[in-house]
Amino acid sequence: MPVWGIVLIVVLVVVGCYNSLVTLNERVNEAWSDITVQLKYRADLIPNVVESVKGYAKHEKETFEMVTSARSAVMGAKTVKQAAAAEKEMSAALGRIFAIAEAYPELKANTNFIKLQDQLQDVEDKIQAARRFYNSGAKELNTKVMTFPTNLINKLFGGKFKKRDYFEVAETERTKLDKAPEVKF
Repeated sequence: MPVWGIVLIVVLVVVGCYNSLVTLNERVNEAWSDITVQLKYRADLIPNVVESVKGYAKHEKETFEMVTSARSAVMGAKTVKQAAAAEKEMSAALGRIFAIAEAYPELKANTNFIKLQDQLQDVEDKIQAARRFYNSGAKELNTKVMTFPTNLINKLFGGKFKKRDYFEVAETERTKLDKAPEVKF
């Protein structure tokens, strides 16, 4: 085989590896964007839920402050780890809101409150799906970044592609977050 043939094969391998890294990196970026969109949508629903509950439970100031704080943490999360920590806080806050609702039969029967619960259920399902999609992409990218020959190609281009953190939650919270919040009437 002539030298130019070997050079061509090496160039094709380098280009193929680099392009696969670019593709995976963009897929992970897209997945992270999907998560942030769903988190924002849920955060936008929270004030409506709080207002619905406030009308019935004016004395629950601490719970409302907890929800507001959790919402701020979700909206301010910039990294995967920050988002996972904010998710834990938000789940606890929503749990308290729905526990309050249990004590008020008129609130549980309120059409607007029921619609808000349904919307939250839907967004929780979407967050779970987006989290799985992100983690799948992160796993694929992390594997590519660490395996031969793409790890060498990455180093050749200055280590541009980095391993990504998984969107994980504490083991104790994982079972709660893997299913949508349960609301009983």
